[in-house]
Amino acid sequence: MFADMHYIRAVIFLFVLLSQVPPLFAQVKRTVSGAITDAETGETLIGASVRLIGPASANETSIAAVVSNSYGFYTVSAVEGTYTFVVSFIGYQTESRQLVLTRDIKVNIAIKDNNQLEEVVISATKRDENVSSPQMGLQKINVSEINSVPVLLGERDVLKTLQLLPGIKSAGEGNTGFYVRGGATDQNLILLDEAPVYNASHLLGFFSTFNSDAIKDVSVYKGGMPAQYGGRLASVLDIRMREGNRKEFTTEGGVGLIASRLKVEGPIVKDKGSFMISARRTYADAFLKLSSDSSINSNTLYFYDLNAKANYQLDENNAFYVSGYFGRDKLGIAETFGFNWGNGTVTLRWNHLFSQRLFSNTSIIYSNYNYVIKNMLDDNNFEISSAIKDFNLKQDFEYHPGGRHQLKFGVNAIHHTIDPGELTASQTSSVNPTTYESRKGLELAAYFSDEWNVSGQFNLVYGLRISSFSLLGPGNFKTYDTEGEVLAEQYYGSGKTVKSYLNLEPRLSMNYQLSASSAFKAAYTRNVQNIHLMSNSTATSPTDLYIMNSNNIRPETADQLATGFFKNFEDNKYEFSAEVYYKWMQHQIEYRSGTDLRGNQEVEADLLYGDGRAYGIELFFKKRFGRFNGWIGYTLSRTERRFDTIDEGSWFYAKQDRTHDVSVVGIFKVNARWTFSSVFVYNTGNAVTYPSGKYQVNGRTAFYYAEKNGYRTPAYHRLDVSATLEGKPGRKLHSSWSFGIYNLYNRHNAFAIDFKDDPVDLSRTQVVQTTLFGMIPSVTWNFKF
Repeated sequence: MFADMHYIRAVIFLFVLLSQVPPLFAQVKRTVSGAITDAETGETLIGASVRLIGPASANETSIAAVVSNSYGFYTVSAVEGTYTFVVSFIGYQTESRQLVLTRDIKVNIAIKDNNQLEEVVISATKRDENVSSPQMGLQKINVSEINSVPVLLGERDVLKTLQLLPGIKSAGEGNTGFYVRGGATDQNLILLDEAPVYNASHLLGFFSTFNSDAIKDVSVYKGGMPAQYGGRLASVLDIRMREGNRKEFTTEGGVGLIASRLKVEGPIVKDKGSFMISARRTYADAFLKLSSDSSINSNTLYFYDLNAKANYQLDENNAFYVSGYFGRDKLGIAETFGFNWGNGTVTLRWNHLFSQRLFSNTSIIYSNYNYVIKNMLDDNNFEISSAIKDFNLKQDFEYHPGGRHQLKFGVNAIHHTIDPGELTASQTSSVNPTTYESRKGLELAAYFSDEWNVSGQFNLVYGLRISSFSLLGPGNFKTYDTEGEVLAEQYYGSGKTVKSYLNLEPRLSMNYQLSASSAFKAAYTRNVQNIHLMSNSTATSPTDLYIMNSNNIRPETADQLATGFFKNFEDNKYEFSAEVYYKWMQHQIEYRSGTDLRGNQEVEADLLYGDGRAYGIELFFKKRFGRFNGWIGYTLSRTERRFDTIDEGSWFYAKQDRTHDVSVVGIFKVNARWTFSSVFVYNTGNAVTYPSGKYQVNGRTAFYYAEKNGYRTPAYHRLDVSATLEGKPGRKLHSSWSFGIYNLYNRHNAFAIDFKDDPVDLSRTQVVQTTLFGMIPSVTWNFKF
């Protein structure tokens, strides 16, 4: 039973819409299907454009177009006839051939990288996906862009590059967290080969967990989220790892000031299977050991990560994949303190082709994030450990009935286990051991969507995601009133349902092509989130706590409306888009004043629940080809929250609010060997709560705080530059040098601002600003053979 009439209206709307769909098999069509791969490596290509161009008829458009899916598979249908079959992908040679379509056929295409050819041919008839697709709020970046952008200490970083796109804002310097259209950092679903990554940071947030050497494809959905995704409110970051070279063995890597990396890939069975292994490690600890000071050389500070993947094509209808990520950070101070944290993921995948019209993917996924803190002082020794683990089973289908429809449907089940913490200590320690109760939850979902080509100009995607969440025993579970007082407490046995929630998440998006190179788009989505991050810090921390829905915590929900104009110029050489969005959020979580999450077993008693809203406009201009390329992104936005007990229920700026956010990226290829790039970023300062007065209590100063987030830190801006020198061509060992300067003009951006008494005049207050990074040079040597 649904109390919210909005859900019922959504279901009625979808049934009415479906009733208007023409019969799917009103006219017999033939189907062309297959896989798109890289001719040099055998890697499948995600998002390649596939088109059948033929003579127009009274009932059919002259172009039938699709893109390859997340597994490189495509299916396109048309009535019988003679067509030009065209495959194109950015950075690759366009492949075209004549095709006589009299029956369903399979065509696998391997396309060549532009660098393999003497000249680049770009199809003049290409209908660009960013214009023709009804999907909006989607940003894609390729690995070459990631590798070209200057970054801190020369470490290529997917998340830092994403934060240069409109609508995606950095949570702060020295922090891999990001905000998308007013959402919090935990409201982003980060997937690595379909496995969720709960903490995507290394070195306390200075670097992300994603090694660009191991990455093939990066997509982020800011709005119009497809029905197959769920569980988060703000965005989906879908990262796919490389599968490995099926043709030959290759090795590449790099040596930098802070880290080195190495990747090896090659065929298991030529043209049928391959593997990829990529490793990275920092070596700050190696330099610490060179010190003659024992208080320094006994310290530990490093991280490592390992990406691995293997695949095998059993036959033309079956392919198997296994991939994993394993990363760890370690921080130690002599023999007194130790802190380590990390992620582990494993994905098993089976692609199966039932027919040329029906494709399926079955995935079994495991994800684990945990941390351990050790205090090794004899009289006060202890160890704290915490973890969150997921087991996920997914079944996805794509069905192409042969008309104007492309259907996607599937189910998935996720079993969550949260171990909030276990405190152990020796018998001689003054610390009392404590074990916090684990929490278990079961998240189920089913979805359906249909991409309907209504006419040659109008495309519509409608869908529905049905999701449920159940909090499971064993354990004691409490119910609190609005003041945080216990109303009831009950024990539930293992597997017993404590509380359940059921939600409908309608999805709708459309585009209307004004011309072959311009389109108007609109989208509506509802998203639901059942796992919530608790953090006392302004930046993401390895010790942040996750909690589930409960008797007290309801699912967070967000509804988003978005519309936009998209335009390409000069055969996709230039791209422009303008998107406007409005998002309203319910059951947002905040803490009561003075709440401390450390060791807090009654954290639910200290939570407040309220509403949020976010709205803005995003402008994006990109030059794709030529010796000089890059992009300019600008976001004008407002993000607010409202809680009954904060500021008398008035709206206040959320910490995610940035009024202005500007990114300018330029990449200039001087010649075959030299490439220069630069990045300039500017954004409005953070919304923060500063003291508006102070008073004395027992000889100590206490500050008085009035308006929530009523002040701003100084504006943030920075200029980074880099230069890359490629080695001479034609050598077996290809190498390059990358030189960079982070924060070229040495801007002292505020990381934190604190207040304290003036030691000379206690009636006065000193303001102390902490800055993380000044100007930092870097150099990296990269190699491949």
